[in-house]
Amino acid sequence: MAQYGVEVIWSRDNQNFLDNRYSRKHILRFDGGVDVVGSSSPHVVPLPYSETAAVDPEESFVAALSSCHMLWFLAIAAKRGFIIDHYYDAAIGIMAKNAENKLAMTVVTLKTDVHFSQEKIPSHQELDQMHHEAHEECFIANSVKTDVRVEPVYHSFKTC
Repeated sequence: MAQYGVEVIWSRDNQNFLDNRYSRKHILRFDGGVDVVGSSSPHVVPLPYSETAAVDPEESFVAALSSCHMLWFLAIAAKRGFIIDHYYDAAIGIMAKNAENKLAMTVVTLKTDVHFSQEKIPSHQELDQMHHEAHEECFIANSVKTDVRVEPVYHSFKTC
């Protein structure tokens, strides 16, 4: 069993709280010492009470799924002898009503673009299998009800 800690820090700073007109900007402090500015999404709480330059929980959720998938994918590729030169994911999360009629992140699509070294190139079938295995192993994907989809870019691998 492993334990992970994050501190979430918000202060009222003399704002009127009861009228619901307060800043949602806060700090996410990770156990490694990194501070990230967080806020509600402007899609959920209008400006100026949200901070557009901050990371919102919905983005964090998508990032966690994408990052976890990538880390497993890299490990699986290395184990199979494939050298990855570059991994890119333009992940997208969709917020919609779920089966219980509650707003939820219902679909997250990982739009991956992986560039391999020319020494050993996977077939499209091998690429799909590695993505499938990464999804099956991802702790975050195993922890949520969200439909997580992977849409890899397929290269001819001759000009990468």
